[in-house]
Amino acid sequence: MAIYSNLYIDQGASFSADIEVTDSDGNALNLSNYTVEGQIRRTYSSLTSIDFTASIINANAGDIRIELSHVQTNAMKAGRYVYDVEITSDTGIKTRVLEGQVEVTPGVTRD
Repeated sequence: MAIYSNLYIDQGASFSADIEVTDSDGNALNLSNYTVEGQIRRTYSSLTSIDFTASIINANAGDIRIELSHVQTNAMKAGRYVYDVEITSDTGIKTRVLEGQVEVTPGVTRD
């Protein structure tokens, strides 16, 4: 079961968050031979999405990072969105590890 966590993103600013993936006993999940991906959508049924840049930063410790560039966040309208992050094993098994709402707060400074 995925962890539920809300994210707060400043419009027009770079965003980064590190996530530790654990097993059911609370131990770090070894993410060797896994891939990770995640998306943000306005609603669960939205056809358009914003992809996180998602990477495994320490496979043995179960550490992943999700990121958005300032260009991506600047293009997002202020408001609420939904997101999730999934890992995929080398055998093709997908597991949702994180999900929740995203609150994009409006920015004033423009490029």
